[in-house]
Amino acid sequence: MEQKELILVLDFGGQYNQLIARRVRECNVYCEVKPYTLSVEEIKKLNPKGIIFTGGPSSVYTNDAPRCSKELFELGIPILGICYGCHLMAYILEGSVVTAPISEYGHTEVQIDSSSALFSGVSEKTVCWMSHTDYIEKVPEHFKVIAKTNACPTSAMEDTEHKLYAVQFHPEVLHTVEGSKMLYNFVYTICQCSGTWKMDSFVETTIQELREKIGTGKVLCALSGGVDSSVAAVLLSKAVGNQLTCVFVDHGLLRKNEGDEVEAVFGLNGSYELNFIRINAQERFYNKLQGVEDPEKKRKIIGEEFIRVFEEEAKKIGTVDYLVQGTIYPDVIESGLGKSAVIKSHHNVGGLPDYVDFKEIIEPLRLLFKDEVRKAGLELGIPSHLVYRQPFPGPGLGVRIIGEVTAQKVHIVQEADAIYREEVEKAGADRGLGQYFAALTNMRSVGVMGDGRTYDYAIALRAVNTSDFMTAEAAQIPWEVLNKVANRIVNEVKGVNRVLFDCTGKPPATIEFE
Repeated sequence: MEQKELILVLDFGGQYNQLIARRVRECNVYCEVKPYTLSVEEIKKLNPKGIIFTGGPSSVYTNDAPRCSKELFELGIPILGICYGCHLMAYILEGSVVTAPISEYGHTEVQIDSSSALFSGVSEKTVCWMSHTDYIEKVPEHFKVIAKTNACPTSAMEDTEHKLYAVQFHPEVLHTVEGSKMLYNFVYTICQCSGTWKMDSFVETTIQELREKIGTGKVLCALSGGVDSSVAAVLLSKAVGNQLTCVFVDHGLLRKNEGDEVEAVFGLNGSYELNFIRINAQERFYNKLQGVEDPEKKRKIIGEEFIRVFEEEAKKIGTVDYLVQGTIYPDVIESGLGKSAVIKSHHNVGGLPDYVDFKEIIEPLRLLFKDEVRKAGLELGIPSHLVYRQPFPGPGLGVRIIGEVTAQKVHIVQEADAIYREEVEKAGADRGLGQYFAALTNMRSVGVMGDGRTYDYAIALRAVNTSDFMTAEAAQIPWEVLNKVANRIVNEVKGVNRVLFDCTGKPPATIEFE
């Protein structure tokens, strides 16, 4: 999608690269993450207003460290280097980067030069998030030190003549108290952006682009009933109308009663003018998953089987040119971008098979974060209760069941999850929660029920607070609510004799269990 203004984030393997893009978009400026291997010619074509280098795990002076061309610094485009990106700028421009005598991690007080445009309005002493074992021993020619700590003499530097800036810390994380202000200064004061990225313009532009792209072609939309695919479906319906057929595959891995609920919303008696087809393929998916325990294999099996079902359905309704999916930006990033680690293959990104029998796959939400998808949904007129429903992964309960997936295990986790959600909602404890659900562990333990010994499964309850689903903190559910949930689950769900609560954040855990 063509944008008048673009901030380009070059990924050098940093764990926070998606947060950089997110913070820039919060400034109403469009931003994309690209691999550091992007050529100078490709960057020129993109014509960014500014470039941000991410952090990364490498030491810049090692032979296999990721690098960029020196020519990049000569384009006249403002550049901000973060952590490894800071070291890279210093190294390529002939400064000196060495192993630090004292490493810095976590909250650190930084003394800054508030006369710098990057730090306009920032306190002279501010708390920042450090994570480094190397530091800049000598800044390159033309550079000036604009921040320091007791252990790091160059915590930030600038070359205003060439519009080059670098910080040792991570302004994109919330632990850097005034980090958003620093990024705002870079985007607006240094890059001279005007802030034209807004959701209404995204919706309008995307609908127009979809019309032009699809023309008179036929489109098949993968509709799961979740937020992402629902927004994608309504977006396509506004773009191409009855050229769109929405196929809902009930793979038997949905929450309790969810298949019927999806059909009630989008089917013949629903609120939308969609060609809606429901495929009941529970046994087909269970058979494919039989004996499979590895989570990556499960994701890929579910992803491929989805595509095969769609291909079969497409043949029944005639020639279909395009397949639409509700892929969003965190899916893309977590499935691996450039040198970033693959956290997990999302069924509609990294889980796609090599051969797909469609002219092209269209992913209209591919560059949006979850909260941006919700804003787009509201802009499209989708009711708020649908827009703000609980997120649900494409592979469904397949990634909330540790180990092999069976019909019995699916039933167990469906019942336990329904009880959990019912009690949390009844107590009003769901307000502000980003996501909460029950998962089935692969652990069986001894219990006692009545006068008899049991040897059954443990259910794990998960609840997180998050705004972007890229990082999350474990939520604190009132004990009386958890106690009631646990009692109901062990009494009402056959096969469960123990209930656990997961209090791990993301990172180090992911939000889902697999």
